[in-house]
Amino acid sequence: MKIFMDTANLDELKKSVEYGVVDGVTTNPSLIARENLGFIPLIKEITTLIPGPVSVELTAMDFKGMMEQAVEYAQIAENVVIKVPINLEGLKVVKKLSEMKIKTNVTLIFSSSQALLAAKAGASFVSPFVGRIDDISGDGMALVEDIANIYDVYSFPTEIIVASVRHPVHFIESARIGADIATIPFSTLSKLLNHPLTDAGMEKFLKDWEKVKN
Repeated sequence: MKIFMDTANLDELKKSVEYGVVDGVTTNPSLIARENLGFIPLIKEITTLIPGPVSVELTAMDFKGMMEQAVEYAQIAENVVIKVPINLEGLKVVKKLSEMKIKTNVTLIFSSSQALLAAKAGASFVSPFVGRIDDISGDGMALVEDIANIYDVYSFPTEIIVASVRHPVHFIESARIGADIATIPFSTLSKLLNHPLTDAGMEKFLKDWEKVKN
């Protein structure tokens, strides 16, 4: 399973690259707004730092406006992926961009039917938001499993990006189900490594090392 960082913060991304486990980046308007930097220069910097896919979200709501933004953003760098909302106008955009060989990430997926339509339109990726589903007493990981089964049955090449990952259990379940990608906040990365037995083991090793005569 590939790991994408769900952030637009350059310092976080630079640290992530040093760890050697990051395969791509997802951004959204909220993440971009937090950085208080110029939009295009920020995306350019991110695409330079991360050689893998970098999702950039459209904010226009009509087909013409979305296509204009999509073509502009796709020219920033070869690894830009256009993030498109799941609605009727969005499906038209996905189909057109697919014909133009521009990769798309269909976002705000909350049902299997949405994921199926996105794949049929030619989406490169879909992003089910598991944490937001859990927030309203749903089962986000069950949705991911349903989408994975449907894609497997019909051999869709569309990759599943598990989004809105809130904790390590979401991450592990994504891998167990066979999701292609999990996109996680920088804060979650260290949580994936934390274990009390690891901490206790390191502490004991270091205490024993202090007894060794050099």
